[in-house]
Amino acid sequence: MGLAVADHDKAEELAPPTRLSGIYPWVVFVLTFSLMLSDYMSRQVVSAVFPILKSEWDLSDAHLGSLTGVVALMVGMLTFPLSVAADRWGRVRMLVASASLWSVATLFCAFADSYGQLLVGRFFVGVGEAAYGSIGAAVVVGLFAPRLRASLTGAFMSGGMFGSVAGVALGGVIAVNFGWRWAFGAMAIIGLVLVVAFRSCVNERRLALHQHPDDGLQTPSDAGDVRVPLSSLFKGTSVISAYVGSGLQMFVGGALMTWLPSYVNRYYALAPDKAALMASAFVLIIGIGMIGCGMISDRVSRVDHSKRWTASIVFCLASAVLLFAAFSLEPGALQMILLGCGAFFAAGIAGPAGAMVANLTHASVRASAFGTVTLANSLIGLAPGPVVAGALADRVGLNGALQIVPVASVFAAIALIIGKRYYAAGLKRLSALTQNSIDDQKVSTR
Repeated sequence: MGLAVADHDKAEELAPPTRLSGIYPWVVFVLTFSLMLSDYMSRQVVSAVFPILKSEWDLSDAHLGSLTGVVALMVGMLTFPLSVAADRWGRVRMLVASASLWSVATLFCAFADSYGQLLVGRFFVGVGEAAYGSIGAAVVVGLFAPRLRASLTGAFMSGGMFGSVAGVALGGVIAVNFGWRWAFGAMAIIGLVLVVAFRSCVNERRLALHQHPDDGLQTPSDAGDVRVPLSSLFKGTSVISAYVGSGLQMFVGGALMTWLPSYVNRYYALAPDKAALMASAFVLIIGIGMIGCGMISDRVSRVDHSKRWTASIVFCLASAVLLFAAFSLEPGALQMILLGCGAFFAAGIAGPAGAMVANLTHASVRASAFGTVTLANSLIGLAPGPVVAGALADRVGLNGALQIVPVASVFAAIALIIGKRYYAAGLKRLSALTQNSIDDQKVSTR
């Protein structure tokens, strides 16, 4: 009897830990989403104080633009390498370090006495924010069933939209009532409080305990700490098509977010402040669409995950048709309705694309995979979209340019059609790669 008890105790000791309360993954999601809000609030608050800085320091528009451009530059340059580092050294550690850096850098901005000092502060804000989105998404998707991945990824990424609006709106109110330095200070305090809350509740061990078992579809139980080559992120037509399709659709979203304030100002004869307010409503719709399209995608793909590709194709084509129709109409109520519907789908691929890439890549390089999506979104979509739209506007007018921009959605749909065709082959390639890594690990440990 005593021997049986001892054997039972030993078996329990060696058994893998069971998952704990289902509430914890949602706590992690809320905290990670809140930091995503803080990320974009700190990023965009500077836009709210442009008029004050221009007057107080006699800055040119080029100087003001550089205060936002330097952040985007750092994000573009560092997203992928920092995502890779997070996969190697610990995602929680990197998230805490990133959020701490952008919060402290934002606080530094509050004490800046010159344009040069403010630019340095914004530089480090960009360094801190560079890979937060990709690492945060990787943390979130590993805690939930694959059938929820598109919804959760879309909801998480929508924090960027909501945070942008909140940063500008709240920053403007604080700057007018308490001074521009307090606008930066408030964003820094919010970030630092959230860092403390996140670090108190989240660590690698607890994340491992709550890792969803379905994430092990790619990692058999005898795999141990299996790692696959980083080059696997770029192998296979399907995963590359997901990167390209996502980037092309974000081309449309980036152009809309940048040029809608000017469009409303020019074609509806609204003052800049009222035009910005109306445009912000469409940015919120884009964010809501990221959540809604993710939920729709998960709903239709409960049984067959390949239907997530079909849903994404429909989102892209709906965006193309609705936006082209909207900008083909004269300004008015009907145009606003169609524009709102088109905006809903404009970035709707964010959640499904993240879920598709997650299904096609190994869990050990998940943050790197999301970093690659972010890089594709930036290089193919968010960076060139506003520039190309502006160049077209110089030739055919802003309305004409925004009629042409939705063509990118058609090309995005074509890329996704190709990706869907090779999806099954991509899953088989991932399974074989995982098994090869397991075999190599077994050989190396003999």
